[in-house]
Amino acid sequence: MKAKTGRIRPSGGEAAFQAFNYAFLVLLSLAFIVPFAAIVSTSFVGENELIRRGNFILIPEQLDFSAYKVLLSEGSMLYHAYGITILRVVVGTALNLLFTSMLAYGLSRKDMPGRNAFITVVFITMLFGGGLIPTYLLLKFLHLTDTFWVMIVPGLISAWNLLIMKNFFAQIPESLIESATIDGAKPLTVLTRVVFPLSLPTFATIGLFYAVGHWNAWFDATIYINDSNLMPVQVLLRRIVLSFSSQDLDAEMLNGVANKPTAQSLRGAMIVVTTLPILFVYPFLQKHFVKGVLTGSIKG
Repeated sequence: MKAKTGRIRPSGGEAAFQAFNYAFLVLLSLAFIVPFAAIVSTSFVGENELIRRGNFILIPEQLDFSAYKVLLSEGSMLYHAYGITILRVVVGTALNLLFTSMLAYGLSRKDMPGRNAFITVVFITMLFGGGLIPTYLLLKFLHLTDTFWVMIVPGLISAWNLLIMKNFFAQIPESLIESATIDGAKPLTVLTRVVFPLSLPTFATIGLFYAVGHWNAWFDATIYINDSNLMPVQVLLRRIVLSFSSQDLDAEMLNGVANKPTAQSLRGAMIVVTTLPILFVYPFLQKHFVKGVLTGSIKG
C-alpha cells in the first residue's frame, strides 16, 4: 500500500504565529513605504490643493509638475551638484576599493611582519576618533579644505570594510597563492590575477557600502568646503529641506513654469530626485551584496 502523502497542516499555535509574523511584516513594510509615498505625492501637489487638504496627501487630485520643472530647468544648481556627487561616488569608490583591498590583502597574510600590531591600530580607530577640531586643523594644514579631495582622502579606508575584506581574503586557499608564487608571480600579480577575480562578491558589497556612503554624505562638505561650486547634491537637499521657501524662487528659476510650486512640493521633489538613483542600484547588486556580507563576516 502506498502511504498517503499530503501537506502537513500547522497546529493552532503555529498558524497564529505565522499570522502574527505576516501582519507584523506588512505593518513594518507600510511604515517604510507610506512616508516615502506621501513625499512622492506631495511633490506633485499644487498650492491650492495643499492648502485645502493639508500636508499629508497620498493620492493627489491633480498632478502638478511645477516643482520638477523648477528643479530640472536649464541652469539649475541641481545639475552641477549632481555632477559633483557622481564624480565623488565614482572616484571615491574606486580609490576606496583600491586602497582598502591592498591593505586588506597585506593584513590577511599571516607571514606579514607586524600584522597583529597593524590590526590592533585599525581596530582602535573604530573605538576612538581624533575629534572635529583636530581633524579640521589637520586638513587645513594639508591644504585639503575647499578642495574636492577633502571629501575623498579622509575616508579613504573604512576600518569596518577593511576587516570584512581581510576576513574574506584570509579564506582563499593558501595553495592557490603558493602555486602562483612558484610560477613566478609577484605579490601584486597574485593580488590582481588570483585574489581579485575570486573576490568579486566582496568587492560588490564593499563597493556598495562606499558608494552609498559617498552618495548620502553631506557633513564633510558642509564643514570643510565654502565654495558653492564644490557642494554635492546632498548639501543642496539639506538646504532646501531645512530652510527653503517658495519666496526664494527668483524669476529666472520660474521661467516657463505656469504655477509657482510650494516649498513642500519642492522639498518632496528634491528628495525624490536625490533618492531614486541609489534605489535603482540596489536590485542589481543584491545577490552579490548578500553573498559578500556572509562570506566576509566568517572569521578567517
